[in-house]
Amino acid sequence: MSDSFFEQTSSAPESPYDVSLRPPEFSEFHGQEKIKERIMLMVEAARQRDDVLEHVLLSGPPGLGKTTLANIIAGAAGTQLHTTSGPQIEKAGDLAGVLTNIQKGDILFIDEIHRLHPAVEEYLYPAMEDFRLDIIIDSGPSARSIQLNLPKFTLVGATTRAGMLTAPLRSRFGLVNRLDYYSSDELAVIITRSAGLLNISIKPDGATEIASRSRGTPRIANNLLRWVRDFAQVRGNGVIDADTAHQALAMIEIDNDGLDEMDVRILEAMIYKFNGGPVGLSSVAVAVGEDASTLEEVHEPFLIMQGFVKRTPRGRVALPAAYTKIGAPLPKPENELF
Repeated sequence: MSDSFFEQTSSAPESPYDVSLRPPEFSEFHGQEKIKERIMLMVEAARQRDDVLEHVLLSGPPGLGKTTLANIIAGAAGTQLHTTSGPQIEKAGDLAGVLTNIQKGDILFIDEIHRLHPAVEEYLYPAMEDFRLDIIIDSGPSARSIQLNLPKFTLVGATTRAGMLTAPLRSRFGLVNRLDYYSSDELAVIITRSAGLLNISIKPDGATEIASRSRGTPRIANNLLRWVRDFAQVRGNGVIDADTAHQALAMIEIDNDGLDEMDVRILEAMIYKFNGGPVGLSSVAVAVGEDASTLEEVHEPFLIMQGFVKRTPRGRVALPAAYTKIGAPLPKPENELF
C-alpha cells in the first residue's frame, strides 16, 4: 500500500462502481437531511408553479454527495442534466457552446465552480440573472457584441473551496447549502446499501466497523468496502463481519479512528521533530515528504475535526489527543519547565 490510501481515493477518477452506487432519488439518499428537505421543498414548489428551479450552490469536502445530489435534483425535476467543470470552460465561447445546447428547465451542473476563469465568470452573471449571453466577437475597431437569449435553466454549482467563490457569483445562487461529514450510523446504512448493490455479504457489525473508519465520507466508505470485500474473498469466507473488516483495514494501515499511515506520520513529525508546534505546514510537509497542498486538503481537515491538531496564527499545534494517539508523553506546561 502507498503512503496514503485516502489521498488516492479522494483524488482518483471515479470508477464505474461510483456511478452505479449513486442513489437515483431522494428516498435512497441517506444523510444531509436538512439539505435534502430544503431541495425537495424547492423542487415541489417549482413543479406546482410549473416554473424553473432556483440556482443551487453545493459546497463541502470531496466525496460527500454533491454530484449525486445534482443528478437527483435533475431526476426529481424531470429535466436533463448537463455536466461540466470549472477548469473545462476556458473561454466565453466554451460557455456559449454549453448554454446554447440547454433546453428550458434543464440543469447545468458545474463542478469545482470556484475554478472558473474570472472572464468566463463575468459572462455567467447575465446568464444566471437575465438568461442572456452577451458575447464580444473580434477585438479592436472590428469588435462587436452579440446578445443570445437563453431558455430559463437552473445552475447547480459544486465547490470544495467555498471561500474562493467571488461574492457576486455566490449572491446569484438562490439556495446555498454546505454538506457536512456523515455520522457513523449514516455511513453504515450507505455501506449496507452499497453491499447489496455489489452482491456483498455483510453483517451489521462489519458495516459499522467500516463506517467508523471512513472519515465521515461516503466515497471513502464505498472504497473501503470494496477493499474489505477483496480481503474477505481471498482470506475469509466471503462474508464481511467486524473481525474481517478489522483485519482488512489493518492491512492497509487504517486504525480504529480512521487515521492512515500518513496521518500518523504527520502527528509524529509535529510532536517529535517540532515539539508539538507551533509549526508551519510547509515544514511539516518537508518532514513527512509530502506536498503541502495535499496535507492541507486531504489530511489536515480530518485531523482538526477529530481534535488531533489545531490551527493558530503561529502555525499548527498538536493537541493532547495527538500525544495519546501515538503514545508520547504530554509536554509539561511552560511554568513547570524551570
